[in-house]
Amino acid sequence: MYTYQRMRWGVGGGMTETVKKLMIANGVLFVIQMFTGPSLIALLGLVPRLAWSRFFLWQFVTYLFLHGGFLHLALNMYALFVFGSEVERMWGPRAFLRYYLITGIGAGLLHTLITPFSMTPTIGASGAVAGVLVAFALMFPNREITLLLFFILPVRLRARTLAVGYALISVLSGVAGSPDGIAHFAHLGGMLVGYLFLRRGGSLESLKSCLHRWRRTRHMRVAREADRLRSLADAILDKANAVGFENLTRDERLILKRAARVLKNEDKYGRHG
Repeated sequence: MYTYQRMRWGVGGGMTETVKKLMIANGVLFVIQMFTGPSLIALLGLVPRLAWSRFFLWQFVTYLFLHGGFLHLALNMYALFVFGSEVERMWGPRAFLRYYLITGIGAGLLHTLITPFSMTPTIGASGAVAGVLVAFALMFPNREITLLLFFILPVRLRARTLAVGYALISVLSGVAGSPDGIAHFAHLGGMLVGYLFLRRGGSLESLKSCLHRWRRTRHMRVAREADRLRSLADAILDKANAVGFENLTRDERLILKRAARVLKNEDKYGRHG
């Protein structure tokens, strides 16, 4: 079973060069998939556990060019055509391609962080396309988009409303564990990375800065937890010396085990300011 990303949107415009090349690449890989079967998906799809434990880092890019069926491919490519062409016309080919890949990789990273031990391949361009939607909504917030609800009922929404609504659906579906086979957190990852990238000036340095601040904040939180456990462990060890280890409560023994594990890792990797 594979997790697929699907989107249903509908407007149009002239196709730009990078969008055309991305669509051709996706189409070619889809044809190859039909002849190779699951073996290509196992190698090039994003398998979270393999991506980090065996350093299959190429999967963070290659998964964007595989799809689970013709409808899956068609919906993603149509969304890319609709929103991507507009964005590329404003930015130019190189900037658009860079943004597309960054949001696609970001989508894969968030999906991997949420499901680090999953062996189920995730495939599809939806994470990157969701990032393109964010760019479109920021550039043309009041542009009206026509969606065919259930492929029948036309619904008109502003681009900003569509982007916010899609993000909310991704969050709620991801948290609820929707059994639809869709990697909702990957969609959210593409949108989040795209938003941060654009709001921070649209550069790789801005993303590195965000990552550095996040890692520093996380380390400080872990360090505070280690200090708290060290204090608790010292108090419990003083009690053990006074009344004997066998007279400690079950909770106190669990705290000692947790403290030993946390402090061991802290000694192994060192403390950084």
